Amino acid sequence: MPDFDVFAKDCPSRDMFAHVTGRWGALVLGRLRPEPQRFGEIRRQVEGISDRMLTQTLRTLVDDGLVSRYSAGTNPPHTEYRLTEVGASIADAVLRLADAVQAAMPRVAPGG
Repeated sequence: MPDFDVFAKDCPSRDMFAHVTGRWGALVLGRLRPEPQRFGEIRRQVEGISDRMLTQTLRTLVDDGLVSRYSAGTNPPHTEYRLTEVGASIADAVLRLADAVQAAMPRVAPGG
């Protein structure tokens, strides 16, 4: 198995790292952690994300193997997004980072 190093400019892990740590990727992964969700549910929970950006983010996370897309054969279609096993592990790390940032806010925010 090859070694991966996100600090090396040509390492393929750097692209996935950028997808996970980007503004929308991290937030979408964090919101998918508890349970599979439909597009509209994710959009309501990740405030400020546009439909276009959510679509793009989900496609990227699916392509990276962190999220799976499941469509039930119903009419209208019922599509859900869920974390893969690897995606769940990364989402846990993202949520730990989010908790650390939120806990630090009283000490770093103006007036804190």
